Amino acid sequence: MTDKSQQFASDNYSGICPEAWAAMEQANHGHERAYGDDQWTARASDHFRKLFETDCEVFFAFNGTAANSLALSSLCQSYHSVICSETAHVETDECGAPEFFSNGSKLLIAGTQNGKLTPESIREIALKRQDIHYPKPRVVTLTQATEVGSVYTPEEVRAISATCKELGLNLHMDGARFSNACAFLGCTPAELTWKAGVDVLCFGGTKNGMAVGEAILFFNHKLAEDFDYRCKQAGQLASKMRFLSAPWVGLLENDAWLKHARHANHCAQLLAQLVADIPGVELMFPVQANGVFLQLSEPAIAALTAKGWRFYTFIGKGGARFMCSWDTEEDRVRELAADIRTVMSA
Repeated sequence: MTDKSQQFASDNYSGICPEAWAAMEQANHGHERAYGDDQWTARASDHFRKLFETDCEVFFAFNGTAANSLALSSLCQSYHSVICSETAHVETDECGAPEFFSNGSKLLIAGTQNGKLTPESIREIALKRQDIHYPKPRVVTLTQATEVGSVYTPEEVRAISATCKELGLNLHMDGARFSNACAFLGCTPAELTWKAGVDVLCFGGTKNGMAVGEAILFFNHKLAEDFDYRCKQAGQLASKMRFLSAPWVGLLENDAWLKHARHANHCAQLLAQLVADIPGVELMFPVQANGVFLQLSEPAIAALTAKGWRFYTFIGKGGARFMCSWDTEEDRVRELAADIRTVMSA
């Protein structure tokens, strides 16, 4: 096993998909206007509006941390708070960036079911305290698909949105794996976002075949006011913006985004099926996107690592996460499953 072998630690390990690569190559011919005033950025924005069936505001950022943090900062004042799950990326993996860019908006942790917030858990946190000494709840952020691989259905999003409207909260969606959620549910992007009450979506491209780049879509135009200035101030206004936006044209114009998400999901389902009958292996969460969370023995985890496999083990003792990508090969999935069978029977 070499350093270039396909791994399952993260869908960030994969390379650039052919569609994104080809669009970048095309964008590399000749000169284009800078800072987003180019044909590629206009085309990508129009593709998003067509895909989501609405005239949304579209912005591009280099990575998910910036996209989420800037989007949340546009929804909050410094004395506000953001309700999120205990496993939310904004809480566990963004180094305080949401608080930094909002000048201090506090993250409030709500309970989850299979990694998903519920109207009841949101209501509990939002109404816990309403005195002036407590940061006023202003935003709810959902991760789609969640950090444990579960997905919110349109019905669940609508129920959460209704609670948000009742409580005067905006609704943000961290869609780092939004494509995988759409692929699993078989519903349209519009049905899963603004038609269900989402105000802002951060649509992930990096984990679905792009080199870099996330799109921030504001379905509520009022919330996008001066957002371009936030991007500039945060170092997210690319001078050669076409190289952030052109790959989106490649992904969106012929639904490559959905094809790649379906493939990654399929490989995750395949892995889950191949290890289902192995004694001692337990599925920790339902496989609904491109991640498989398995309970393994500690010796088995050590043995897999010794064999050269790369995967994350942050889901508690014996928990292991295996992520599939747009380019994951089925033979590689079968090889991993065979090694899991071997080390669990040792």
